[in-house]
Amino acid sequence: MNIFVGNIAFTASEDDLRELFEQHGMVDQVHLITDRYTGRSRGFGFVEMPNADEAKTAIASLNGAELQNRPLTVNEARPREPRRDGRQEY
Repeated sequence: MNIFVGNIAFTASEDDLRELFEQHGMVDQVHLITDRYTGRSRGFGFVEMPNADEAKTAIASLNGAELQNRPLTVNEARPREPRRDGRQEY
């Protein structure tokens, strides 16, 4: 299951997130989203957990939990919407 994690402190690392989520089960991947120009964290990321039950437990336990003095927003990630470039398709 792919999990969205928001309101992440800019100083937090992927290892910090992995450590937090591994308390609730196995973690496949952690990906912090960074600004493509500055390389600075954008304050959100994604955690992928292979076991849906463990992922749901992690979501329930960690939504609102603090990481580096910031309350996290944790929920199941929604599929990415296609970009809108302003052109109409006919």
